[in-house]
Amino acid sequence: MSETVRTSVPAGDAPITLTEPPPRTLGLRDTLGLWANLGISLLLPVAAAYVIVADRPLVATLGAIVVGAVIGSILLGLGAAAGAREGVPAMVLLRGLLGRRVSYLPTAFNLVQCVGWAAFEILIIAEAASRALDAPRWPFVLAGGALATLMALRPLGVVRLLARYAVWAALAAIVYLFVEVLSEPLPAVTEGGTASFWTAADIVIALPVSWFPLAADYTRHVRRGRTAFAGAAGGYALAAIALFTLGVLALAAYGRAGLDVVDALLAVPLGLVAVLVLLAVEVDEAFANIYSTAVSAQNVVARLDRRVLAVLVGAVATLLALAFDLTAYEPFLFLIGAVFVPLVGVFVVAYYLLPRGAWDVSDTAPARLSLLLPWAAGFIAYQLTLPTYFAGPGAGWTAWWTERQTDLGIDPANGWSASLVSLAVAAVLTALVSLPAALRARRRAGIR
Repeated sequence: MSETVRTSVPAGDAPITLTEPPPRTLGLRDTLGLWANLGISLLLPVAAAYVIVADRPLVATLGAIVVGAVIGSILLGLGAAAGAREGVPAMVLLRGLLGRRVSYLPTAFNLVQCVGWAAFEILIIAEAASRALDAPRWPFVLAGGALATLMALRPLGVVRLLARYAVWAALAAIVYLFVEVLSEPLPAVTEGGTASFWTAADIVIALPVSWFPLAADYTRHVRRGRTAFAGAAGGYALAAIALFTLGVLALAAYGRAGLDVVDALLAVPLGLVAVLVLLAVEVDEAFANIYSTAVSAQNVVARLDRRVLAVLVGAVATLLALAFDLTAYEPFLFLIGAVFVPLVGVFVVAYYLLPRGAWDVSDTAPARLSLLLPWAAGFIAYQLTLPTYFAGPGAGWTAWWTERQTDLGIDPANGWSASLVSLAVAAVLTALVSLPAALRARRRAGIR
């Protein structure tokens, strides 16, 4: 098997299966470039319509963006650092939290969300490209899906290209769009938005946290945990702040909402060129989801060939983007995101309480069923704070949780951050459950 790997995989790239050790070839520049690129997405300025704090000065919205990006990116960085320290992918990393077999539960959730987000990213790329070039959408779906799949075959080579070239092209496009937007008057935005600072910050927090279940897939190749933390947290935070701010300023300057932010950016001189650059960079998000789907599946069967899996996943994601209205699937993806938010709190507390070297990611990692309790409690807290919104057939989910809010005297317009409430509940309960075992492990390791 080792001879096959050496002849079929370029030196220094990701191993084919989970049975080979990952090369530690990524430094700070590579990590920073990767996560800055993953943070550069047209989804962020499009989502800016939902982070505007209603009836407040623009500075309140910008403050919510910064606070949300910093909180979410720190959590992302903590997961990235753990991946570098343990040298394993994200779902394998969860063996130390839940045990090998119980880790299949978050793995299943992650497979569904990665395929869904890959398809959604391909659709976003194709939709924006078709509008920018006034052309049919389907050729861009095929091109975006094919390119993202090819990128997933050589992930570390792609990471280096992103860090060396793509991030600079994207930065130039963003700076140009900022200059053009800031040249316009910026009146207060009076339509849309959210009712409170913390609900606005909550939307921003959710974006970097959504990458937590994928972070270690890439940072297992980083040389040091500190490098992984700085690259992931710093790169994503800077990109998220820039893109959300660009979207908010475009809304203020042009009075547009939703996907019309893209139309507003296209209206500026040379806006077409800048948007096309950002669309090209957007492919990296579809690539990351395709690759992470393949790597996540290896947590269940370690000898699966990630290249074959990537081709299959890329084909499925492309077909989904061609055949379905994925906007109807979006709330389900947000629901899965709400599942992972409390898991982040559980993981961070459990992992960093233990001494270095005590995290068991082996095939014999024992089940820790007690940690399912804080995970479930955090998810319930999330839904009681802000139920995931469904329309049509799924509306019963939203209605049921809204009724539970009424039963408990929780104001549906409470203005709280569902992510922070969920994280706090999960983290506190995890500390209560894990602290005795962590103290025993520290005593055995000679750590006070």
